[in-house]
Amino acid sequence: MDLKDLYRDVILDHNRNPRNFGPLPSASADAEGFNPLCGDRLNLHLRVVDERVEDVRFEGQGCAISTASASLMTEAIKGKTRAEALALFERVHALLTEDAAPADESLGKLCALSGVREFPARVKCASLCWHTLASALNSPEPRSVPAVSTE
Repeated sequence: MDLKDLYRDVILDHNRNPRNFGPLPSASADAEGFNPLCGDRLNLHLRVVDERVEDVRFEGQGCAISTASASLMTEAIKGKTRAEALALFERVHALLTEDAAPADESLGKLCALSGVREFPARVKCASLCWHTLASALNSPEPRSVPAVSTE
């Protein structure tokens, strides 16, 4: 199996079985993303505790690339600090938009998104969730919820 087939399989799997899909009642931040060119719509819900993304979920509808990208993103940012999640946004944005950006192995399954560069009209589909994430993390909110003491 070549790398392109593997990447395609990752995209198809995350589209068919999106991870972290659904509401997040205890969200401390919410953001909406919409791509008017194709109709992709995404609502992103984050629970940020002490500057760390404790949980993340998304809802909405979109094409296979949009849904797979959101699913991959939610898996990748869970447990990361706000700064780490924003740094990951920058790396993925470069992966999607810069021809010279290599599919860095440290990105793991997110490398599957590198193939989207070959289809410029689809870059917005793959990046919608990432821009929505940056918007949520950079807003005056999110309300960072203090960690609950178990003592």
